[in-house]
Parts: sequence; structure tokens; C-alpha cells
Amino acid sequence: MDDLIIFLLMIIIPIGAQMYIMYTYNKYKKVNNSNNFSGFEVARSILDANGLENVHVVEVHGQLSDHYDPKRKVVRLSTEVFHGETIASSSIAAHEVGHAIQDKESYTFLKVRSFIFPFAKIVSYAAYIMLIAAIVMEAINLIWLAIGLMIFSLSFQLVTLPVEFNASQRAKEELNKLNLISNSEMIGVEGVLKSAALTYVASLAASILQILRIVLRFRD
Repeated sequence: MDDLIIFLLMIIIPIGAQMYIMYTYNKYKKVNNSNNFSGFEVARSILDANGLENVHVVEVHGQLSDHYDPKRKVVRLSTEVFHGETIASSSIAAHEVGHAIQDKESYTFLKVRSFIFPFAKIVSYAAYIMLIAAIVMEAINLIWLAIGLMIFSLSFQLVTLPVEFNASQRAKEELNKLNLISNSEMIGVEGVLKSAALTYVASLAASILQILRIVLRFRD
């Protein structure tokens, strides 16, 4: 029964978070911001105000494919966000620029995440390969080693949380400081940013539950 409950939670939590962000995004992509600024204009304004004229803002395909590339110093915005003059577009564009500002200021958690990322990815793959091999060979000690590697790989997801929360906080501050969004529209901005942050929390929770499920299976 415990195994079934954990398994269901592993499915429900991420799906629920994804449904919530889509609901919030679809709601506020229909609400124009009072200044009629596009996502591109919002991003460009915040970047220039923070001395980041060297960071480019480009359009990419896909929905919610927005991200900041620290290697190439580029903010990539999906078509809807790039051209959209909505609260959702302004929120997402400002959030991604928040990462660019973190990069400029050498924000500690961003540096840690960038350092951990390649190791966490390799360790995660190795852990699952080791787990499968351990089950096939019935090697209990190897199973616990695989679990240990899985726990280490959680470090990337864990350090991602302060990076995302901080970027959202910077986004709200910049939107307000530069008068890119009116006070009455900040409720919508907070809704969009909170729903996005929830997906990272949900992903971490699902990973923890997955490890817990494996531990419960092999603890005896």
C-alpha cells in the first residue's frame, strides 16, 4: 500500500504542478500589460538598466521554452513571450533576465548549480544503471550505493530552488522599479512566477519520493 501511494504521488505531484503553471500562463497570456510592452521590450529594458547591453534577446520556437544561456550570454524567449504584450510575457521575460543579472553578479547558488550540473547528470545516469545491475545480480550493497548516488544527484535540483526563487524576486523588483508593470498587475506577475517555481519544487518532491520508494522496497 505504501508503495502504491508513493507511486501515485510521484505521478500526481509533477502533473498537478504542470497543470497549474499552464492554467496560470494561459490565464495571464490573455491579459495585456498596461504599457503594451512586449516580452522582448521588457527583457531589453531590464538588461540595459543593469548594464547588460552585451546580452542578446532572441526568439526561439516552442511553448515555455524560455531560458538564459550563461555561456553565450543570450536570453531566449519563446515566440509567444517574445512578441506578447501580456502580463505572462512580461513576467517570464523578466524572470529570465533575472538569471542574466545573477550571472553578472556571480550569484553563489548559480555558480554552484553550474559547477554541479555536469556531475549530477553523469551521477544520475550511473545511479540508474547501477540500480538495474544490482537488481539483476541481487547485490544489495550495490543497491544502497546506487541510492547514495541518487541522493547526490538531488543536489542539483536542491540548489536550483534558490536560483529560481531569487530570479523571480529580481524580476518583480525590476518590473516595479522600471515601471514596466503597474501595481495592480503585480498580482498577476506573482501568480505566474509562483506557478513556475512550483514546478521545480514538485520535481524535487517527486525525486525524493522515488528514492524513498526504492529504499522501502529494499530496506529488508
